[in-house]
Amino acid sequence: MNTQASPVQVYVRIRPTASFAHELIECLPDQQTLSIRWRKDSKKGMSNIQLNSWLFKLNGVLHNVSQEEVYDCVAQSVVLGAFEGFNGTVMCFGQTGAGKTYTMTGAAEAYKQRGIIPRVLQQVFHEVEHRTDQTFSVHLSFLEIYNETMVDLLSALKRGKGVNNGALGVVEEPGGGVSIKGLTLHLVHNEEEALNLLFEGEMNRIIGEHALNKNSSRSHCIFTIHIESRSRTLSDAKYITSKLNLVDLAGSERLKKSGSEGQVQREAMYINKSLSFLEQAILALSDSRREHVPFRQSKLTHALKDSLGGNCNTVLVANIYGEASQMEETLSTLRFASRMKCVQTKPSINEHIDPVLQVKKLQKEIQFLKEELSTYNTLTYRVGVFNEILSETQVAEVKSQVQRYLSGSLNEIPIVNVTQIQEVFAQFKKVVLEKEEKLRELQLKNTLVEKAKITTPSSVAEMQDSSSTVGEVERCGYGLGLADSSQRHQQDISRKPTKQKRTSRREAALNPMPTVCRSGASVETEQFLNQVNQMSESNMVTHESEEQQRTEPNLTEAVSSPPPKADAFEDFKAERGSEINRILKENKAVLLERRSRLHTLTDVINATKRDMDSIASELQQYRGQSQGQFVSAEGEHVMDEAELSLVMQLRELKNRYRKTYEEYNSTKAEVSYCQHLVNQCRIRLLTEFESWYNESFLLPDQVLSVLEGGPIRPGHVPVDKALTLEDDGQKPFKHPPDNPQETSSAVSFYNAYNRSLQRKGKK
Repeated sequence: MNTQASPVQVYVRIRPTASFAHELIECLPDQQTLSIRWRKDSKKGMSNIQLNSWLFKLNGVLHNVSQEEVYDCVAQSVVLGAFEGFNGTVMCFGQTGAGKTYTMTGAAEAYKQRGIIPRVLQQVFHEVEHRTDQTFSVHLSFLEIYNETMVDLLSALKRGKGVNNGALGVVEEPGGGVSIKGLTLHLVHNEEEALNLLFEGEMNRIIGEHALNKNSSRSHCIFTIHIESRSRTLSDAKYITSKLNLVDLAGSERLKKSGSEGQVQREAMYINKSLSFLEQAILALSDSRREHVPFRQSKLTHALKDSLGGNCNTVLVANIYGEASQMEETLSTLRFASRMKCVQTKPSINEHIDPVLQVKKLQKEIQFLKEELSTYNTLTYRVGVFNEILSETQVAEVKSQVQRYLSGSLNEIPIVNVTQIQEVFAQFKKVVLEKEEKLRELQLKNTLVEKAKITTPSSVAEMQDSSSTVGEVERCGYGLGLADSSQRHQQDISRKPTKQKRTSRREAALNPMPTVCRSGASVETEQFLNQVNQMSESNMVTHESEEQQRTEPNLTEAVSSPPPKADAFEDFKAERGSEINRILKENKAVLLERRSRLHTLTDVINATKRDMDSIASELQQYRGQSQGQFVSAEGEHVMDEAELSLVMQLRELKNRYRKTYEEYNSTKAEVSYCQHLVNQCRIRLLTEFESWYNESFLLPDQVLSVLEGGPIRPGHVPVDKALTLEDDGQKPFKHPPDNPQETSSAVSFYNAYNRSLQRKGKK
């Protein structure tokens, strides 16, 4: 556990401006020092000609940097520390309009401009997904302090469900920390759920307008992420907790500059008062001779007691203006940052022991020891034999001995006691089961992956090269081989052409035959291709009038009303998407079979557990009745035939339970893998259907507003453009991420933001 004092990390971020005061503010090359040169204006007829200068040494100066660079520098290490059990705090401080809310929350309309809080949520769930040896639970809370009154910004989501909606209050905890009584905690399972809560709380914040900022935050806000982690491999009784406080302080302001009046003026007075108390607490913390720190002077300092003087990794971002007219406020902010840099915290791991689980574990160990001692001493007629449960270190040593024995580096495994022998056999059994499970998993993967493989462009080209019939698409152009008699077109006059066929004929009538690709062809090939193209054009002209006569009555209908998606989807599954649909059905059948097997194993496990409990109860009752009837020469209890039979039955049931439970875990993994394959096939089927539908039926006037370039021929809308069209009133992303790995996170971000806008419109 780390108990060393750690100074607060302080960074300064300068708001970009067109009129940056280069002659007054200078960022030194070390990117950690800020030089200020400033002469005060004359006051009361007295001129001040003295030029004052200051040097502020900080952990970093962030000038003209992106939101991503700010996050990597400021918050990334704090989030990683939270997964090790350390509390963390990131706080933004500065005058109003200096960019605190933009730094902390960002611009919700653009994915790249999102702030620290959305990026923290993304990193938290990224770590949760990749730390497979631990199980996590994540809760969120959102607190607002407005005019010295604490408000739960997320209380409306649970109103009417028995939640206490009364006044909130700060409560001192036994360990020296604090908590907010009455503040609702919301369990979240993924990034999108967390972003929904964030945007919901942001809509409930109180903002105002004055001369310096049109959207000024009129309250302090603390967004807290509570993380609980339990190990999947070690004892369940031990677990660690941590919390991340992301604090967006309201901006200090001078009433003369902001021109605030009425309610806004009253809010500014409360804000300046609370920030003054915060500075007093910082001064007390930075002075080692001070014994008392006035945390209880305001709700803000009391709620941030852990962050300022507790076991927390704290980072302060001081936001300043770079303009000459704001130099007085800039100096005040930098002085506060310098004082904050002198504050030291003592981060420590928040490790806990669950008393209920600890008691259950100890009871289980005691029962196991009693049964082992009784069984062993009775069967061997020995007294005083040493028996104990092996520790994790001893189990690891036995495992190492078994592995060395199997590899041939150890001739024999020394026998110590019965418990050690049982562990040796358990390790041998585990090795055998692992090999069988790996072999079974490999066979399953090979079977399902081969079924789920979708035909690649190269394989399509090979198939086309082998058939080479007329009209089939090759690598670049159309196939030119002579079709067999069985493959030639036979017109069915008894059936009307479908909408898809009518659309294809309309395309053939409206669009000329494309020229065959000539890249890399020889002179003889060029001449042959020219002749073929001329023959194709002449055949087109010959049949054009007849084709137009057949398709003319239905042309207007095809253009004006494309087929419904439901009907088109059934046609797609029967024709172009038949292979993917077949694979999807096969994978569903395999998944259903695995789920049925899982259900059967669950019933077997439950039945075995009931039998074990029944026999254990019967054995205990029998021992209570027959105690003292059979005694050995040493005066110890000896089991009779009936009691021994019950003991052997109980042991057999335990072995069956362990074996079935191991098979249950293996089958559960197979079910998860099959479900993944089914989801992948379903997504692929829907994606290809959308592409096919847009290519076949989408009209030019539906896409001209979103496509760039010249006119688009009917039935030839590019797939990448068609997929970005608006569907059911949802707009496409304005700023798609450049990194493909961020696509899922961007989808979650925009989905949550769109839902918040919809809720705001309903309100």
